[in-house]
Amino acid sequence: MEAYLPLGAVLVFVLLYVFSCIRIVNEYERAVIFRLGRVLGSAKGPGIFIIFPPIDKMIKVSLRTVTLDVPSQDVITRDNVSILINAVVYFRVFDPVKSVIDVEDYFYATSQMAQTTLRSIAGELELDQILAERERINAELQKIIDTQTDPWGVKVSAVEIKHVDLPQEMKRAMAQQAEAERSRRSKVIRAEGEYQASKKLTEAAGLFATEPISVQLRYLQTLVELGTSGSTILAFPLPLDLFKALTEKRQGNKGSESQDSQSDSSSGESSQR
Repeated sequence: MEAYLPLGAVLVFVLLYVFSCIRIVNEYERAVIFRLGRVLGSAKGPGIFIIFPPIDKMIKVSLRTVTLDVPSQDVITRDNVSILINAVVYFRVFDPVKSVIDVEDYFYATSQMAQTTLRSIAGELELDQILAERERINAELQKIIDTQTDPWGVKVSAVEIKHVDLPQEMKRAMAQQAEAERSRRSKVIRAEGEYQASKKLTEAAGLFATEPISVQLRYLQTLVELGTSGSTILAFPLPLDLFKALTEKRQGNKGSESQDSQSDSSSGESSQR
């Protein structure tokens, strides 16, 4: 009976060891296996594998895209404006062996590289460039960070600037500048409208001078517009041509009267003779 106890313990130990040798790697993971300190070929996975601890050591590396939030960096731009700028970096591991062997912690290293590159690029630009040329800056950041992380087996797919925090004094100055620009545009648009309106009025005046009937048509149109409005006070404009016609008629009547009076006086004088 006592002889069977060590055998049972050995069997239990063997079973536990066999189960500990089984490793499962997911579809989005790869396994880097070290055997006696050396890398055992290329990365393994996905699927089930057998290793022999403690001779073998396995490190799992995820191949999924990682979203890295770069903390806000205090930067002084080229035009001496102090700003806080942060960004987000999207990267993934394309070579699991390099990400384990060539760098101690690829996530921390990529984060530090993104922070230093962001400060360096933002410090070389003016504030207006940072605010207006984000796409170009994002592309430049992505190119520089990807070049630095490529030896680590890390591929940076995109870098996006999230937010640029300005001092309160700069915000007020920019608000005043924007307000002045809007006022300038409003004045220019108003002046342009007045200029075009004056040109049209000049053309209309010339047309009225050459075509007197157009004045009558405009007068009738104005009466129609006044008749359809809900105003309680109606103003009836009279064209100057009507007064001109009445004046000419009146002058003609006065001329005929004067001629009649002259003829009467001449006939009276002849009768006295």
